[in-house]
Amino acid sequence: MPIYEYACRDCGHQFETLVRSDTTPECPQCHSIQLEKQLSVFATAGASSSMPDLPPSPCGSGACCMPGGGCGFQ
Repeated sequence: MPIYEYACRDCGHQFETLVRSDTTPECPQCHSIQLEKQLSVFATAGASSSMPDLPPSPCGSGACCMPGGGCGFQ
């Protein structure tokens, strides 16, 4: 069952819900089925502005894959 994000067109409530193929989702606040599916935002691992800048890796990929640095490629 996929999780979808919706915005209710009647009351403006935004929510996410599990949707089965045989059901029609409804707003948990006003029970309207006049919903607009939203683009889902998902998290990814990556650099953050709160993280210090790291020196470039020896292989130029920007990330080291060996403990202590270095990418292990000669």
